[in-house]
Amino acid sequence: MTGSDDTKMTEPAGTEGTDRITIRQVHARAYRIPTDWPEADGTLEWNDTTLILAEVHAGDITGIGYTYGNAAIATVITGALAEAINGRNILDIPSVHTAMKRHIRNEGHAGLAMMALSAVDCALWDAKAKLLAVPLYKLLGRVRKELRIYGSGGFTGYTDKQLEWQLSGWKEAGIKDMKIKVGRDPARDIERVRQARQIIGDGSGLFVDANGAYTCQQALQQAVAFNQAGVSWLEEPVSSDDLTGLNFIRQRTPAGMRVAAGEYGYDLVYFRRMLAAGAVDVLQADATRCGGITGFINAGRLCEAYGVPFSSHCAPTLHMQAALSLPSFFIAEYFHDHVRIESMLFEGCPGPRGGVLVPDPDLPGLGIVFRYADAKKYMI
Repeated sequence: MTGSDDTKMTEPAGTEGTDRITIRQVHARAYRIPTDWPEADGTLEWNDTTLILAEVHAGDITGIGYTYGNAAIATVITGALAEAINGRNILDIPSVHTAMKRHIRNEGHAGLAMMALSAVDCALWDAKAKLLAVPLYKLLGRVRKELRIYGSGGFTGYTDKQLEWQLSGWKEAGIKDMKIKVGRDPARDIERVRQARQIIGDGSGLFVDANGAYTCQQALQQAVAFNQAGVSWLEEPVSSDDLTGLNFIRQRTPAGMRVAAGEYGYDLVYFRRMLAAGAVDVLQADATRCGGITGFINAGRLCEAYGVPFSSHCAPTLHMQAALSLPSFFIAEYFHDHVRIESMLFEGCPGPRGGVLVPDPDLPGLGIVFRYADAKKYMI
């Protein structure tokens, strides 16, 4: 028998030609990892975190991406998204991304469906860079060589000793900025912020994150008290959907205190509304929610147009290389829970060097390899 179909069947994987760049399979798995200690912020409590790994296969290349959320995300990836992109050219990421977004139109461009798309988009960029045998930052082009980070955790459920252990650890690692959670108990929040300042000293930046737990009036009262401890970052003092409230607070916070929000954004329209409303001094975005590397870069370009600093939310290893390509990028969140999971389940995750992350120039794609054997016990 002859013909193109027979050629595809007999051609070795990895040879030149369309087979090498054609998406042939999309897989997903969910892993539930217990926290090391119970964790809580201003509005939620949790004892485990679920990572959903997406795999995109083309020729002999496998690209990986991931998100954090409900295990049902894996079903969206292996169902609707696989149907949308199998057989497409893995090099044409804008076309593949658009095909996925159109295919989930009726599921909505937010929530679980968009988180599934985000994981697959990250896997596409990982695969494309691997196919070209370069780190992702070289494919995108970079404007800086290292990524500034801030230690993030300080959960409201921590004891004083746990908080001291965590903040002291970041300080010893050379991390110069640190963030703790607030919002559970306004009076206790002030004491915890004072304690954090005593631990990290006057030479470190202190950030707080309320996860939308305060009212506008509470947020302003807390901002005055936090300012006495040198807090320079007030994250999500009210719900990130309350753009009027965020603007109200931003106009009245003490000088030098930035208002940050945006981690729950799923598309550019969300980010444009937030910036147009003057709601934030720093816009955050999360590539595991906002459309993957593609959506993250677009959000960063939008910040550049508005002249607003840009920051990544959680998943530091996933964001690192794309963040290096963005002139608007300010600082990355080095989130305790995700740092722990990434170091457990992936090879190649860089550790902090003097408060920054630096990618390995010899590792292609995102520069990470999933440890399937180690992760097996957590698989759902």
